[in-house]
Amino acid sequence: MGVFTFVCRESADEWTAKQLSGELETSAGSTYELQRKLVQAALSSDSSGAVQSSFSYITPSSAVFQVVVGGASGGAFIGGGGAAAAAAPAGGSAAEAPPAEEKKEEKEESDDDMGFSLFD
Repeated sequence: MGVFTFVCRESADEWTAKQLSGELETSAGSTYELQRKLVQAALSSDSSGAVQSSFSYITPSSAVFQVVVGGASGGAFIGGGGAAAAAAPAGGSAAEAPPAEEKKEEKEESDDDMGFSLFD
């Protein structure tokens, strides 16, 4: 699984992006085009599976873009405000959950038990 984090800035109607810890960088005329280029750049470095991405504005002229390649789909990414990506480790032994406590069945109250009805 690869996680690619980019710092994006707008200057003179052009968006530029530089990888936070790495050498990938690109520029484009719009944020949409920039995101497409960054996903392709990430895929050229690591094409191990599904792709998830998140674009979060920090100011009107700066943003953080994160691409996660591989990993489990549906929840491997925690985004918003430039938060770091987190994923459960693949394989290995998971900690066993303690047995669930049995709940006492509670009697569900009906309208008749309360002395009034919704349609009275």
